[in-house]
Formats: sequence, structure tokens, C-alpha cells
Amino acid sequence: MTTRQMTARLDQPREVRRTFVPRIHYDPESFGQLSERIARFLGTARFLVYLTVFITVWMAWNMLAPVSLRFDPYPFIFLTLILSIQASYAAPLILLAQNRQDDRDRVQYEQDRARSERSIADTEYLTREIAGLRVALNEVVTRDFLRSELQQMMKELDAKDSAA
Repeated sequence: MTTRQMTARLDQPREVRRTFVPRIHYDPESFGQLSERIARFLGTARFLVYLTVFITVWMAWNMLAPVSLRFDPYPFIFLTLILSIQASYAAPLILLAQNRQDDRDRVQYEQDRARSERSIADTEYLTREIAGLRVALNEVVTRDFLRSELQQMMKELDAKDSAA
């Protein structure tokens, strides 16, 4: 087989390609935890208050400050750019946090299902054991039955002694 044919095969891994740009290595778990913290913060009233204050101050500064100190005049293009960048980063972070939560929910569901199956099996086992004990107790001599049998034997012995 030629090299070209080997790369076209799907049952074999591709050869490692050398690139000029080094690959960035990161810990997916740490990145996921960071994204969850950010997504959790983005969903709070505190974030909305901070963002509202930031935008209000920005707009007030650029409308009321002296012309020489204004850095983003009326259409606020730079503010729009900043908010667009914030939104473009927030959306994937929120999706990543949701995917991680879905994974945790799936694991929790599987554990709950397994626990439920074990509980059902334990309940069925205990039901069979109780049924077996009930059957065994019907064959066991009770105290009242034993007392009545002993009294009957005493009467028979008394009857034999008085006859002799």
C-alpha cells in the first residue's frame, strides 16, 4: 500500500501532522469549573446591576464629559463592540456549563436508577423471606397448642392413676 492509500483508510489512525503553531494544552476540568463559575455569576442579579451601572456610567461620561475627555461619542460604537464581545464569550460559557450540568444529571439519574433497582430487589427478597417465615411459623408449635396438649396428657394420666 502506498502512503496515500494508508491515509485514506478509516480503520487506522492518521499520522501525526507537524504544524508550525504549537497546540495549547489545558485542563478541561479546570476550564469547565471556571466556565461554570462565570456562567453562575452571569445569571445573578448582581451581574445585571454591575452591567447596568457600567453602561450608565459609560453613557453618562461620553455624553456629559467635556468633548476632549469623551472616548466613545453618541452612537457608542465601542460600547456596542464591548457588549458584543461579552455576549459572544458568555453564550459558549453558558452552553459549556449546561453540558457539564447535563452530564452530572445523567450520572445522578443512572445512580438513582441503580439505587432504585437495588431497593426493589431488596424489597422482593424481604417479601420472599417474610412469606417463608409465615409458612415456617404455621408448622411451629405455639405455646397455647403445647399447653393444651400437655393438659390433655395430664388428664389422661390422672384417669389412668385413678383407674389403677
